[in-house]
Amino acid sequence: MSDSPLQLGLIGAGRIGQVHAATITQRVERAALVAVADVNIGAAQACAARYRLSRAIGDPYELIADPRIQAVLICSSTDTHAPLIEAAAAAGKHIFCEKPIALDLDATRRALDAVARAGVKFQIGFNRRFDPSFSRARQAIVNGEIGEPHALHIISRDPEPPPPAYVAASGGLFLDMTIHDFDMARFLIGDEVEEVYAVGTARVDPAIGEAGDIDTAMVLLRFAGGAFGTIDNSRRAVYGYDQRVEVFGSLGAVNVSNNYPNNVVFSTAQGVCRDRPLHFFMQRYIESYQREVEAFIEAVLDDKPVAVSGQDGLAALLLALAAGRSLREGRPVRVREIM
Repeated sequence: MSDSPLQLGLIGAGRIGQVHAATITQRVERAALVAVADVNIGAAQACAARYRLSRAIGDPYELIADPRIQAVLICSSTDTHAPLIEAAAAAGKHIFCEKPIALDLDATRRALDAVARAGVKFQIGFNRRFDPSFSRARQAIVNGEIGEPHALHIISRDPEPPPPAYVAASGGLFLDMTIHDFDMARFLIGDEVEEVYAVGTARVDPAIGEAGDIDTAMVLLRFAGGAFGTIDNSRRAVYGYDQRVEVFGSLGAVNVSNNYPNNVVFSTAQGVCRDRPLHFFMQRYIESYQREVEAFIEAVLDDKPVAVSGQDGLAALLLALAAGRSLREGRPVRVREIM
């Protein structure tokens, strides 16, 4: 166990990078954020000024080479993840990386091989595992409180669609959005998915369809142990960020509902209503971001296993790729076809 704070470097000063910068500088102990890098140097400088960081850099590889930095958080665009992982591993830095590791299997496996050769800690940013409600649902399943799981239903809908330019760079709905739900399905059921069947279309924004992606999807999962799962995705829920889960089992069910800014319910002659759910992931999952970063820091400083491994990242990628093939070919796809 180390008493000295972990010296962290942040790569990527965009939306999720800002979330992690705020988390590390304001909400966690045992770590210090000392530098931020972004190819948009203005964004790096703004982030450094906002969170009082000592250094802002335009070249992420320069940050990786900084001898003061013991670990990096990779929050840059998806297409940069794998090369940065390989460089950080070669430099002996511990690594936290946002999902996915890469958009294809070859790049993902090269990155994982680099991590294994270097012997550094490597954690994937599937933050929903650390949400108190989803953690409690998993505990209920592990403890046998609902018996043997039979069916899982995940609803995950964004409040508004991303711009088409983002869609093209992110890998599309399954690799960018549903990948969180694929990980949550494995996490909650505690079993591997054998088969994926996906249907989807562009019903929210025609520009997303023109960019070659979908914005509305349903995915059916068949688990190795016999359970079934469904994932219900949309890029636009007009009432807010919709994040719900139900696991039904032989002795009962466990449900996770949306989070709201308050518990006020209005009852009048016109009806019963309340405020809309928390608007987006920055508000809904603020505690989970803190808990996942704390878990990473603890894994490094106390030499413990990471909570979400590179193999978890690979497994979710396989499901996303299987879903993409299923959509294109109009049939169920067994995960082993992708491997």
